[in-house]
Amino acid sequence: MMFIFSTFAQTDNIHASMDIEQIISRTYPLPPSSMERMKAYMQEVELPKGHHVLRMGKVEKDIFFIKRGIACAYTTVDGNDVTFWIGEEGDTLVSMNGYVNNQPGYESMELMEPSVLYVLKHRDLQRLFLDDIHIANWGRRYAETELIATERRLISFLLTDASERYSRLMADNPEYLQRLPLGSIASYLGITQVSLSRIRAKIK
Repeated sequence: MMFIFSTFAQTDNIHASMDIEQIISRTYPLPPSSMERMKAYMQEVELPKGHHVLRMGKVEKDIFFIKRGIACAYTTVDGNDVTFWIGEEGDTLVSMNGYVNNQPGYESMELMEPSVLYVLKHRDLQRLFLDDIHIANWGRRYAETELIATERRLISFLLTDASERYSRLMADNPEYLQRLPLGSIASYLGITQVSLSRIRAKIK
């Protein structure tokens, strides 16, 4: 993968950035020595809006942590892009099929604004898992957390209608309206942009 190193004005993204220690500790706190060991393998990169960190059909095994920025993951169904994940500061970008199975991913992940990411190579992380039990426990906890998040999203789709999902999304993440196109938000909610406009008009 080729990374584009670039600079951009701070006004492009006014949201607070998160350093790698904050991001790692959200999942599982590490002792200082393990934290420093993990940080030593990190690379920080600046990438432009529209950059695809992952592309559907490609094998991508590395892990990316969002220091600053926002990203959408989508897959293509019947020629239409369907957004199923949104991540912002503190979140992790990973193709689970690539990371776990060394298989092509079913998703693409696009940066929706100029972003700064930390990159951890798959081979380095596997070495850290073998050498440090605390980092291995971090990896286990990360997998558990992702499984719970996926389960919650599935249950939400089964038990709530589009209006309820929109209201919950705006309660939890009101900044999405400023940071994402309405089409991406509508797709994430499982509705068309026209339906989203109707829901927003009713709520207003």
